[in-house]
Amino acid sequence: MDLQFGSYRLKRAERLLLGPNGPVELSARSFDILALLLERPDQVIGKTELFDTVWPGMVVEENTLQVHISALRKALETGMIMTVHGRGYKYAGPRPVLAQATNDAAEAASEKPISHKPSIAVLPFDNMSGDPEQDYFSDGITEDIIAELGKFREFLVIARNSSFRFRGKANDVAEVAKKLGVQYVVEGSVRKIGNRVRVTVQLIDASSAAHVWGEHYDRELTDIFAIQDEITQMIAARLARQARTAIASHARARPTDNMSAYDLYLRALQLAATYDTVDKAEPFLRQAVKLDPRFAAAHAMLGFVESIKFYWVYCNPDHLHAGLEMAKTALQLDPDEAYGHLATGFALLYLHRFRQAEISLDRAVALNPNDPFILSIRALLLNYTNRPEEGLREIYEAQRRDPFALGWYEDFRGIILTTAGRYREATACYAKMEAVTSWSLAHLTVCHFELGEIKQAQDTLARLKANWPGLLIDEITDNELDFFEDPAICSRYREVLKRVEREE
Repeated sequence: MDLQFGSYRLKRAERLLLGPNGPVELSARSFDILALLLERPDQVIGKTELFDTVWPGMVVEENTLQVHISALRKALETGMIMTVHGRGYKYAGPRPVLAQATNDAAEAASEKPISHKPSIAVLPFDNMSGDPEQDYFSDGITEDIIAELGKFREFLVIARNSSFRFRGKANDVAEVAKKLGVQYVVEGSVRKIGNRVRVTVQLIDASSAAHVWGEHYDRELTDIFAIQDEITQMIAARLARQARTAIASHARARPTDNMSAYDLYLRALQLAATYDTVDKAEPFLRQAVKLDPRFAAAHAMLGFVESIKFYWVYCNPDHLHAGLEMAKTALQLDPDEAYGHLATGFALLYLHRFRQAEISLDRAVALNPNDPFILSIRALLLNYTNRPEEGLREIYEAQRRDPFALGWYEDFRGIILTTAGRYREATACYAKMEAVTSWSLAHLTVCHFELGEIKQAQDTLARLKANWPGLLIDEITDNELDFFEDPAICSRYREVLKRVEREE
């Protein structure tokens, strides 16, 4: 019998894997590993059992297994294969079900390749309240809908930063869809007056400009969560009719009954959307969790904001430990809070607890596979655990979902390309940035040196040292480059910086 899991089918008799775009190329060993993992979904399969089953009677290095696991991760959707540190691997995607084999003709019809996942952009809902100070409210509702839609694996959702580039414009839907590379566009408006809110929404097929669906809601403000859930489910129902998982299973529990806390959370989301203002989100989040100590999403975002202070405050690990505690609180309240797992994984990554970080970030991706920031942080983990090519693929997937957030993509991509030894490509990334971050100045110095551009390396090192007045190269390296699981990489970078310094 065949096994169906999500948009994939494992045809065991033919030793063939079919994906949404047709046959998926897998080696025989990779096929056998996948078959074993699918037989016992959600169970950890130990490495010893994998070796005994896939390579019976043979002595095989552990790296060989890792190569095949990596191949499976490339072939499948993100998050389907999870590493459980010290124990083995497990399948963590949609539950496999038996699929009855059919005759050749029917099978050929049913297995006709699907071109792509349905893709969708939710444009910022217009604030119709007549008060520009209420923009955060309509923005927050839009962002919440984007986040909820992003949990559906059946389609690709464009992230907030890119969708919000079209705020307040008389947009041509076809042109927006072309720029964002999507099939469907959602438009809407919000009017908040006193204790009531009116939300209108429409789903448009960009290829024909046809209105697939439209609705308006006039409710008490306390019903806003029900409105968001209904909008999300109605859109999803039209985009993913063939989804094997019931749409209702994605319905979100009300995040808080305290509307003042939710209002503060929406203000924080607006600020946390970019690096430049993310620190300003903290007081709103602290007030939100004070008003409702059981508001898991606010605790999770607060943990993430606290953790990334590590970048800003001289790489002080105290912020990582504080972020971990806040994330722990969030996950105790809601184990499926994606940003709780993101905050945990981020902090653990920079505390050099790489295997635990990978488990947390894999879980964050599994919970919200369309969130570009989650994908980007996981790309950094892949880089720092010496898998830069995988990291580059993850960055590509993130940028596909948020194509206009250029600054941080180029920053992350430049770092990963440096690790991969693709120095010329890395320098091209940094050239696109308006302001190169301190950690990327360190990498850029390495790139120029490796390319034989000593004068440029000296100039870049001078800029880096200006950010760390009075510190020695060893101390600067510890702050900006010592994030790798393999200490030899950081040691090599340190020696490069010292050689550049001696050339001055």
